Order: sequence, then structure tokens, then C-alpha cells
Amino acid sequence: MTRLTALGSGWLAIAALLSVGTAHAQEADADLIKRGAYLATAGDCTACHTKAGGKFMAGNFKLDTPIGAIKTPNLTPDDETGIGKWSYETFEKAFRHGIGDEGEYLYPAFPFGWYTKVSDEDTKAIFAYLKSLPPVKEKREENEIPFLFNVRTALITWRTAFFTAERFKPDPNASAEVNRGGYLVEGLGHCGMCHNERKLVGNSSLAGRFGGGVIDGWYAPNITPDGHQGIGAWSDEEVVAYLKTGTAPGNRPGVAAGPMRQTIEESLSKMTDADLRAMVAYLRTIPAKQTYKEKDLQAFNQPGAPGADTYLTYCSSCHRPDGKGVEGAIPALAGNTSIQSRGPETIINVIVGGLAAQSGYAPMPAIGQEMTDEQIKNVTDYIRNSWGNKAPVVSETGVVASARQKIKTMMAGNAPCSTIDDDKLKASVEQATGGDALKGLKPNDFVPVLSRVAPQVKAAAPEAGDDAVVNGLLSAFCKANRSDRDAEPLPWSATIGSFGNVAYSQVKNPEKRVDAAPGQPPASGASSPKP
Repeated sequence: MTRLTALGSGWLAIAALLSVGTAHAQEADADLIKRGAYLATAGDCTACHTKAGGKFMAGNFKLDTPIGAIKTPNLTPDDETGIGKWSYETFEKAFRHGIGDEGEYLYPAFPFGWYTKVSDEDTKAIFAYLKSLPPVKEKREENEIPFLFNVRTALITWRTAFFTAERFKPDPNASAEVNRGGYLVEGLGHCGMCHNERKLVGNSSLAGRFGGGVIDGWYAPNITPDGHQGIGAWSDEEVVAYLKTGTAPGNRPGVAAGPMRQTIEESLSKMTDADLRAMVAYLRTIPAKQTYKEKDLQAFNQPGAPGADTYLTYCSSCHRPDGKGVEGAIPALAGNTSIQSRGPETIINVIVGGLAAQSGYAPMPAIGQEMTDEQIKNVTDYIRNSWGNKAPVVSETGVVASARQKIKTMMAGNAPCSTIDDDKLKASVEQATGGDALKGLKPNDFVPVLSRVAPQVKAAAPEAGDDAVVNGLLSAFCKANRSDRDAEPLPWSATIGSFGNVAYSQVKNPEKRVDAAPGQPPASGASSPKP
């Protein structure tokens, strides 16, 4: 071998080693990004940093807080409007210490009081993931916070009282599973952000830990092991199933709604079963807490109770006179833990705004649109204190009026029609409806049209699932008919509610013909709907 050949062979060997090293580095980076994606999901970053109809993680989601509306920042790596020029040190200071890139204090609406417990390794993985996202140029909109709350230097008082920068400390006497659950619940999961009684106190012993409380107009329930108000009577499997799907198997009624529904869809449902079980194991170690004493509940005379007639008129055809619902189709109200929380906000919001189809359950009409505020208050008290249920009666003046003002949904008729995100499902709905098959459709024609259309859509997009098919048909019906504000012969909320229930029936049981949609409220002078 000549000297030149030897030198060439040496360079080839070095090049090969460098190539292998680069491949290993790229593989390590890919693993880090993948891990960061999972951790960002566990932290539910999408919920607050992606606005409805906006680009992924580009911010400008509106957070309603007690001090005003906060617009969230862009987390994509855009150099001008995002975190493109941020170093890891800058990110870490914001993520775990609540100090922005210009040295400003961040509002505690950003859960750095919980993220401070996240490990160095996980923080680096999250940063790597965010840096890997496609950059989106979207300037952050101005917050809607009045003076003096918009003076960030004043936040030093809150920080001094309630914030301590510290990492999660495993309990040496607890199992590895419990410690993993504690790390997720107290850190990335920031469960106390919603479920603590006093939100602005932060992650501290003063916050009424996990006892439940109001968040953005919804009531986040007690998740301590209390047997009546919390999860004490639930099995581990039931709690895990609820966290993953929004419903629980067996005799645990109810479905997730509001912010919890979004958290399940965008975060908890994408976590591993092992991590969900660990979170439940940790919550079992929290001291049980009662947010109200049963002895302090007001007497509730069920036979002549206000709200009984309203329930029988508007609710009993679906949820049944005994509150047991229809298994697998209509959730039970009797024994429903979430209904018996201290606060009535969630049930009032659902009555006012309705629900889309989810977890195999039929969509719920925004039945409250046809009720007076007094009827909603009374029926809420009736539901929360019948069939063995026990909960405080509605005492806050204006809580129903506040819900009417805040809750905006397609089902209520005060929000835009929902969109169909699945392109294949969208095409299937458009093809089956022929573009105008739903236009001007009246309740008497719901069954014959949907008995033809619903099976076609389901057959053309089987992977979408029944819930998505029902909601897709609801969206199409809304877009075809929303301009008809009179919605004869029923008001809009009753019309779309009836359509949704017939659509559900035909998707679930395509051979079945029904005379009226379950849960359809009667029009003026009409008889009660058939069950």
C-alpha cells in the first residue's frame, strides 16, 4: 500500500466515524424531540397556546382570568413573533421561574408555579420539541387587563407570598408509581390549576388542594378520595377510564364537559395507561376533603320540589323520571358524582349550551334556551338533590344569567357552526347530503332523510367513529339552516337538538325508525316528546 493510499483510507475511516456519529446524534435528537412531544402533551400546552381555528402552538388563545383577559404567546420557533431566538436558558427561566425573555414577571395564569417542579431533563426535551415545530409568524395580541393589574412589577407581591422555585422531591416512603403520579399531578399536569379551591394562591398548602372550585365559569370537581364529593367511591379502573375517554365504565354516570373535556381530548387521552394509573395512585394519597358538609345542606322536599315539573317536561324523556338515563346512550343523573359537586356551574352550563356527541353518548340539546332563569335554577337544584343525590342548592344570584352570557355554542344558536376537521368525513357528509339535502329540512322529515344519509356517511368514513359522524351531520345541518332564524316549527336550539338525536339514532341503529327525537322539547301547545 502506498503512503497516499494509506492516507486516503485514513480519511475514509474518519469520514465513516463522523457519519456514524452524526447519525447517532440525529437519532438522539429525534428521541429527545419525541419525548418532548409527549411531555408537552402531558402538560396540555396545546389547550392554551392554540386558539380556535389558529395555527398549532401559535398562541393568542384568550384566557379569561379574575384580573382580565390574557392572550397567550406564540410557542413556535419563529424568530420575530415566537421563541426562535430563545436560548434554553431563556426558556427555562420562563418555564420554571415565570420570568419572560425581557425580564418581566409572567402572570400566574401560566402554570410556572407547577412547572417549576419539572426536571432539567424533561425541560430540555420540551424545549427541543418546541424548537422542532414549524415556525408560524403570528404576533401576540394585547392583553385585556385594566390598570393596576397590568403593572407587572406588582406581581412581586404574589411571587413572594406563593411562589417557590423547586424541583419535585420524591417521597422515599412511597412507591415508584405514586412518585411518578405525584410528579405528573403536581408538575406537568398542574391539576391544581383547576381543581384547587383557591386558584391564584398557586401550588401551595394554602390553595385548598384538589377540593374543587370554579375555573373560567365551570366547576372543577373535588378529586380527593372523599367518598361522596370526590373519587373515593370510584375504582382505579373507573378513574383511569374517565381520564382517558371522558366517561367511566359500569355504574359511574356522567361525561366530561367544558375545560375538562378539552384536557382529556388534547392531553390525558394521549398519555400512557401507566402514567394515568400513576396519577390516580398519587391522588389516592391526598387527604380526603369535603367542600361542604352534608348536615349543612338545605332540606329538599322532593315530591313538591320546585323544578320537578320542569324536569318532567324537558328532561325526563331522555334522562328518565328516575334519573337513570339510557345505558350507553344517555348518561344517568342519579348518583352522578360531578353533579353533586359544591358548585352548580357545570350542570348549568350544559343545560344552557348543550353538548356534542361524545364517548358514545347522544348529543344533548341546549334545552335551557327554552327555559327561564328560574326554571334552570330550580331544575338544577332538583337534579342535584333527587334519587339519592345531595348537593347545595343554587344560592348565588345571577349564576344562570352569567352562564347565558358566557356560554356560546352551536347547539344554543349563539356561536358559529362547528367545522369538520376530518377531510374524508367532510367529503362523505357533502356527498351524502348532495350539498342541499339538509337545507330547509323540517323536523317531520328528519327521520326519512337521515335514515338514508347517516348510514351512507358512516359507511364512507368508518374510521371516523360514530361520535364524529353525528357531529359532522350536526355541523352540516347548522351550515345549511342557521340563516333561518325562525327555525319553524321549533326554536333553533330545539330544532338542531332534535336533528342531533335523530342523527344519533340512525348512526347507531340504522334499521330503526323513530317518530320523534328523544329529548326534543315540546313546542308551544305541543305534547311532551316520546321517549
